[in-house]
Amino acid sequence: MNLGRRVVGWLIVIVGLLVPGIVATICWAPFLASKRLRSLFSRAPPFDSMGLTYVVVAITASLPYVLSLVGVAVTAGESAIWGPPILGVTLLLTIFYIVGVPLLGVFGLPRAGIDWDPTGYGISTWALLTAGAVWYAMIFAVPFTILGLVLSSPGGW
Repeated sequence: MNLGRRVVGWLIVIVGLLVPGIVATICWAPFLASKRLRSLFSRAPPFDSMGLTYVVVAITASLPYVLSLVGVAVTAGESAIWGPPILGVTLLLTIFYIVGVPLLGVFGLPRAGIDWDPTGYGISTWALLTAGAVWYAMIFAVPFTILGLVLSSPGGW
């Protein structure tokens, strides 16, 4: 295989991993209207910049969904039914995000020394984090569920 094809192959992989996260970053951006979430991304690692941290975290958070789809494709094989595994992994990841993000934001980050909520981690913080987690998860869950249902149908694949 020549160098040009390898470079193109790697570029396709990189784009395939980044584009879903970039789309999610844009779709989730309305949540940055919240002063508390801006505070979260200002104080969270890996950067001191709210914008840069937000983009890196949002793209990184998309990788479990994207890589799970790749995992299903790799493990299911050419003649397998892909729909049920896609639906299963989508359900598990969605539950993990909806439960895990608020827990991480309210308990994990403060225990790690990142005190980001000026209001004291009350019920409104839980509601904001849960709404944000549901929104982010749905960005992936809806199209993945549609894909899983289509691939589960008799003529799906």
